[in-house]
Amino acid sequence: MIVLQIEKLKEQIKNWKKEGLTVGLVPTMGALHAGHKSLIDKSVEKCDRTVVSVFVNPIQFCPGEDLDKYPRTLEADSELCKNAGVDIVFAPSPKEMYGEGYILSNDFLTYVIPPYFYVNKLCGKSRVGHFDGVCTVVNKLFNIVQPDYAFFGEKDAQQLIIIKKMVKDLNIPVEIVPCPIVREQSGLALSSRNKYLSSEQKEQALVLSKILFNIKTCYDNGIKDVEALKDTAFSFLNEHHDLEYLEFRDENTLEEKTTADNNTRVFIAVKIGDVRLIDNILLK
Repeated sequence: MIVLQIEKLKEQIKNWKKEGLTVGLVPTMGALHAGHKSLIDKSVEKCDRTVVSVFVNPIQFCPGEDLDKYPRTLEADSELCKNAGVDIVFAPSPKEMYGEGYILSNDFLTYVIPPYFYVNKLCGKSRVGHFDGVCTVVNKLFNIVQPDYAFFGEKDAQQLIIIKKMVKDLNIPVEIVPCPIVREQSGLALSSRNKYLSSEQKEQALVLSKILFNIKTCYDNGIKDVEALKDTAFSFLNEHHDLEYLEFRDENTLEEKTTADNNTRVFIAVKIGDVRLIDNILLK
């Protein structure tokens, strides 16, 4: 069932709660793929009822980003959800989420602002305000759906860490369930933005996983110095790759590491043409 109105959704959730049913939430921006389906499958397995939100959230896009061309495939998304056993697809408009005559700036709209230490690095460094928009919409979804569990992919690991921090700091009664990255057989991490890549660019995009897998192999073979591990990346890069960052951070706090250990996550962002791709791996 597709629901567009918040009040209608809240009424259904209230009825489920009266019956003592557990509710899982899978927040998405749509253009669903096998990575999203792995989150949905986990929710359907763990919870009595599953809600998937499909909402291209305008306040998490920075100026010049791909809000207008971001893929919107609600019909296909709904079919995937139906086949996967989802109970409700919540697909609101920006007007429904942010109000009549909404103005999407913190001059007029209440934002949830995560700690600066968590956002002034990695993706937050180039996407100023992005995580404010993410935390605001996720907090709204938590308030609307009141889920017992919420499922997030580890591919957006910085986002996952920030959301876990928000939930802890604001005492939000939801359990965050991290779900592993899903990859193509080639190693490429699944992403809605992969649709923007030509077949040649898709081949070039394999550089992200190749670098990460090679760093993991080097770490497993005893190399712990971060600078030495970073140096292994450069042989994989060529003129088609615009490396934005390659960083080693603590899995829970995002503190920078100089010596890698089993609690280190390696983050990478690379631009292939106009398409910005991210990936990561835990050294464990």
